[in-house]
Amino acid sequence: MLPPVLLASTSPYRAERLASLNLPFDQSKPDMDETPLPGETPFDLALRLAQGKARSLAKAYPSHLIIGSDQTAADYQGVLLDKPGSVARAVDQLSRCSGTSLTFYSGVALAGFSDDAWVVTTEVVFRDLTREEIERYIEKESPLDCAGSFKVEALGITLFQSVRSDDPNALIGLPLISLASKLRQVGYALP
Repeated sequence: MLPPVLLASTSPYRAERLASLNLPFDQSKPDMDETPLPGETPFDLALRLAQGKARSLAKAYPSHLIIGSDQTAADYQGVLLDKPGSVARAVDQLSRCSGTSLTFYSGVALAGFSDDAWVVTTEVVFRDLTREEIERYIEKESPLDCAGSFKVEALGITLFQSVRSDDPNALIGLPLISLASKLRQVGYALP
C-alpha cells in the first residue's frame, strides 16, 4: 500500500492544483525560513525552499510522501522579485515588468517515501502596461501575496503578451506534468 500524500503548503493555489490530480492528500504548514541566502540564484532558492519545506515535515509525518513546492521570479536582469506586500510595491513591480519578461522558477521536492527535487521554468512576457491599467488591476485583484504581483489564474493573464513553459500549471505554483510523472514512477495510479 502506498503512503498517504501530504502537501507541505497551506497555499490554496497549490492545493487546488494538486486536487486536480484526483489524488487524496492532506496539507500542513512547513516550518521554513524563506530568506534568500547571499548570492543565491532564483533557481537555487526555489529548489532549496521546495526541499526544505518537504523535509521540515518529514519527522512529523514519517509514513507520508511529502510534496514541497515554492516559486521564485526574476526580472530580465535576474533580479529576484518577491511578494510585494503593499500596493505601492505591487505598482512598482508591475511598472518595472511592463514590456519586459520575467522568469519563474517553480521548485518541487518529494520527501519521505521518495526523495527527488526539480525546477520547472516559465517565461512570461508582459505587454506594455499603462499606470492606469496597473492600478486598476491591483485594485481588482489585490495580488499582494503573489511573487511578481499578479495572479495568472485570474485577471493577471490579461497583463501578458505570452507565456512559455513545459507545464502551464507551473506558473500557478505546482508543475503538475512533472509531478504526475514522478508520482506514477513511484506507484501512484494516475491516468
